[in-house]
Amino acid sequence: MKLKFRLLFLLFILVLFIFSYLLLLVSEEFRDTLFDEEYVDPRPQSRISPKQSHKLCVIIPYRDRFEELKQFAPYMKDFLDKQKVEHHLIAVNQTDDLRFNRASLINIGWNEADRLGCDYMVMNDVDLLPINPEIPYGFPEIGIIRHITSPEYHPKYHYQKFIGGILMLTMADYKELNGMSNKYWGWGLEDDEFYLRIMEAKLNLTRVSGLSTNSTNTFRHIHGPKRKRDYSKKSDHKQWQMKRKRDRVSGLRDIKYQIIRRDVRYFGACPVVVVNVRLQCDLKWTPYCKQK
Repeated sequence: MKLKFRLLFLLFILVLFIFSYLLLLVSEEFRDTLFDEEYVDPRPQSRISPKQSHKLCVIIPYRDRFEELKQFAPYMKDFLDKQKVEHHLIAVNQTDDLRFNRASLINIGWNEADRLGCDYMVMNDVDLLPINPEIPYGFPEIGIIRHITSPEYHPKYHYQKFIGGILMLTMADYKELNGMSNKYWGWGLEDDEFYLRIMEAKLNLTRVSGLSTNSTNTFRHIHGPKRKRDYSKKSDHKQWQMKRKRDRVSGLRDIKYQIIRRDVRYFGACPVVVVNVRLQCDLKWTPYCKQK
């Protein structure tokens, strides 16, 4: 009887040992499975990289200027690549029969730049190329307007309040200003009104300065001598009367236009987003919008 009891006890111990061993094997296999995959930190990742990246959209108000664009696009790509500026080139092409409206095209360009995820923009006339590599095209910071073709360096215009040619600012600041006035048809005057918006908003208008060049060799003007611009003439009395008045009616928020087509044109290895648009004109509001 005692022998039988001892055998049963030993059998129980053996079964318990085998069970414990099997349990240990299963637990180790489970543990290994848990740590086979790469560990992922569950804490939310910061969206700000150590070096904040920015994207520039170069907005080119454009009409019937293919020869200039063919020179401008690859040149600007090379210029910006050398400064390591991430960028898109956007040519906003006015296809209607109305007079040229540079400000409206730039307003449309802002909408296109917003689609492409740019956080700052530069309005750059297609016939004006920066020559001096010291000219900065990097992010200007919020609240700062950078006039690149400052009166000191522009090949033609040198008056104190001039902000035409090439002007850079953040997308946020342009939106805060409600863009540019849509009232001006024909070349000129829209920059003078935009200057009033900048001053009223108390943004910091800075001028590029301290370059090793001057007004004869900082920029290259590729505007052909035979090409004629439709300048806003003093005979357009209504436009000239508005020149020194702040337009509180029109701007980025109420630009009226139709997109005919978006294309990507390549000039060598340089892609340009070409947005073909048709502007709309209220003849009761701006009767001078039609070609004479």
